[in-house]
Amino acid sequence: MAGDEMNVGLLMFIAHRSMEQRTFDALVEAGHGDITIAQGRLAAQIGPDGTRLTELAERAQVTKQTAGFLVDQLERAGYVERVPDPTDGRARLVRLSERGRRMAEFGNEVSASIEREWAAHLGERRMGQLREALARLREITDPYA
Repeated sequence: MAGDEMNVGLLMFIAHRSMEQRTFDALVEAGHGDITIAQGRLAAQIGPDGTRLTELAERAQVTKQTAGFLVDQLERAGYVERVPDPTDGRARLVRLSERGRRMAEFGNEVSASIEREWAAHLGERRMGQLREALARLREITDPYA
């Protein structure tokens, strides 16, 4: 690798950061200015049926205390709710509220639009190859895959 070449991890991070910031900016513009990027990153880890706080913390790579703080903020803003875990009466799940689902759907639409823009820039074939390569890489890098 030449000394002036960026490593692939940094290149992926730059693309990710761009998509995340553009999506966040669009959310703010659409009336979701009461959510931070940190809250959004945590909310993105919530499964369709809800997720336990300890799992959210692990997935978001934050402490349980930080995850609890972020969930408290999201709950006050109306994006999430805490509900009993049907598999364990003592445990609670964090799940998206109706407002949270609408925000997530909008964010996903913005991300899909950015992907279409990238595909137009790279070409459909290269974009498909990029997606395939990243999906394959996920097999050995994502502990939650």
